[in-house]
This record gives sequence, structure tokens and C-alpha cells, in this order.
Amino acid sequence: MRLARRRALAACALSVSLSTLLIACDRPQPAQDIEAIDASGESHPDDFSLTDHLGGRFRLSDHRGRVVALFFGYTQCADVCPTTLHEFVQVYRKLGNGADKLQVVFVTVDPERDTPQVLSQYVPAFDRRFIGLTGSPEEIRRVADAYGVSYQKISAKDSRYYTIDHTAYIFLLDRSGHVRLKVPNGQPAEALLRLIQEVDANP
Repeated sequence: MRLARRRALAACALSVSLSTLLIACDRPQPAQDIEAIDASGESHPDDFSLTDHLGGRFRLSDHRGRVVALFFGYTQCADVCPTTLHEFVQVYRKLGNGADKLQVVFVTVDPERDTPQVLSQYVPAFDRRFIGLTGSPEEIRRVADAYGVSYQKISAKDSRYYTIDHTAYIFLLDRSGHVRLKVPNGQPAEALLRLIQEVDANP
């Protein structure tokens, strides 16, 4: 496997259409080579605060000293989101006693349906150590924008049902809280573990 690093992110972004960045959750992308983007030169927030799945207040800064795997999705996603969470279950298993060095954080882009109560049933079903986050639509939009995450509701004939297309990157933050890598969806646990170990070894 190879690790493709691209520092000219601005130029790259100009050549990628929005339709490429928005991944429909019922169309998972095949995992082949690792194509992790070096995001160390990008601007991301040092901290943010949202409501966790237990109803408490989450602050990113409270997790300094650990590698954080942060990604955005929603509980009614058909494939990409549960698959990503499942891969992180495998990562935790592979880390064994070292699993406490990693914190997985799932931020919903569907706060209308993903209340703390819904997240409290969904997120710990994968692993009780995972943290699910929600908030007001304005709070979610503000955090998503800060990470360059786009999302849009795709309406169905029945307005009660809809899907959400969203940017499907996993953000790997180092122990100081800085985003080091952006990892496209569809990577197996072995690849994620390798990238997490690289981030942890190069603070």
C-alpha cells in the first residue's frame, strides 16, 4: 500500500467537483491504495464544543494527548457510516491494550433526527468508547464548515424520509489536536491502523 501525500490542496480542490466530494451514503467507495491527504498545512479549529450522546458537553480540547479520529455522518446512513464505525471497532481490537491512545468521534450531519437519545442507542452499539456528537443545525453547520465538510439533504417523495450526501473524510488529529491526515472513506482497519500509528509516531 502506498501513502499519497498532497500538499497543494488548494490547487487540488479547484480540480475536484462538488459531486466528487459528496459521497452518497448508499454508495461506498472501494478500498484499494491508501490515499491519505496531508492536512497539516490546512487551517482547522483548535477546539469546538457540541453535545455528546450522553447529553453532556464535549470539547475537543479535553482529548489532548490522544489521537482523535473525527468523521461526519448520520445514523440512518445505509453503508458508509456504519462500515466506517465497524472498521474502527476492528482498529480498537488490533490496538489491544493501546486502544486508549485513540478516541473515535462521530459527528452527525442530521441533527434533526439524530438527537442525543438516538445517538446513545446507535454509537455505543459499535463500541462504548466511541463518542457521538450532535447539536443545533447552526452548531453542526459551523463545525462542519470549519473542517471543510459539505452536506446536503436529498428529499424523497415522502418528506419524512430523506438521505444526506456528505463529505466522507476521516480526520486524524495528533495528540496536540492538530489535523494531520484526511483519509477518504472505504479504508480497511489495517490501513486505518497504519495511518493512526504514523500520526501517533510523528507528533
